[in-house]
Amino acid sequence: MSKKLAAAVAVGIAATVLVATPATAASGTCKASWYASGTTTASGERFNPEAMTAAHKTWRFGTRVKVTNLANNKSVTVRINDRGPFVEGRCLDLTRGAFRKIASLGTGVVKVKYQTL
Repeated sequence: MSKKLAAAVAVGIAATVLVATPATAASGTCKASWYASGTTTASGERFNPEAMTAAHKTWRFGTRVKVTNLANNKSVTVRINDRGPFVEGRCLDLTRGAFRKIASLGTGVVKVKYQTL
C-alpha cells in the first residue's frame, strides 16, 4: 500500500471514529432556568414547552442529561435539542415541563447538578 493511500485510509478511519463517538461525559453544578417560548429549536425540531428537553451552548443535539435540583434532590432526564442559555452564570435552559419536574416555575432559577448520560 502506498504512503498516500495509507494516509487517506487513516484519515477516513479517524473521521468515522469522530462522527460515531458519543458526547464526552460531563458532570458538575450550575444554575438552570426554564423557557417556554419559541417555535423551532436550534436542532430544527418544533419547540414543545412540555417536552423533557433543554438548551445548552455546546453539547451535541441528542445528548441526554440527568439534572438534579440541589435544594430538593428532585431529578429529571432531558435531551439537548436547543442552544442557550444566553444569560451569564447559567448553563442549562430547561423547558417549562422539565423544570416543573424539579422545581416550582415561580423559582425561575435553581442550582443543579448535571450528569451527561
